[in-house]
Amino acid sequence: MNVVKEVCNMFETETIRLRKLTNNDFEIYHNWRNDTEVMYSTSPNLDIYTLEETEKYISMMANISNAKGYIIEHKKADKAVGIISLINIDYKNRSAECVIDIGAKDMWGQGIGSSAMALIMDYAFKELNMHRVYLQVFSFNINAIKLYEKMGFVHEGSLRSALYRSGKWHDIILMSILKSEYKSKLK
Repeated sequence: MNVVKEVCNMFETETIRLRKLTNNDFEIYHNWRNDTEVMYSTSPNLDIYTLEETEKYISMMANISNAKGYIIEHKKADKAVGIISLINIDYKNRSAECVIDIGAKDMWGQGIGSSAMALIMDYAFKELNMHRVYLQVFSFNINAIKLYEKMGFVHEGSLRSALYRSGKWHDIILMSILKSEYKSKLK
């Protein structure tokens, strides 16, 4: 079980901390957003963005009322390594979509994604009182699918042949976890 510790909008484990996304984070995200290797398995639109476009996107994410965005910082390396957000937050129906990108490729495979997901789910269920957290994952992103299943996410369905990537059609898999499933997973 993760213990969520909030200090000035920060959530952390021994390894990482989630820091509230600010308007000043556009340069960090800009490098990741324009790295097609980073975005290949998470972004439906591979493109090259101008610094101004990224600045507008981060400003929107940092200031929108139905989203909570966080920079993932690796404590030992003392650097930003990714971004995780709850978007499309529906406070009436207590539902939110989770999105994550680990932008620092040298940090891939070190458990940062699972730690960040655990922290954001703790926050969603224990603080925001969400009933359901959902996500979308590309069918070829097997490691992410295994991680989400291990965390208790269940398959809801798929958008068949919804993503065209590298000359082939791929499904987008819809997965979710309910608060009751999350609680039972912690036991």
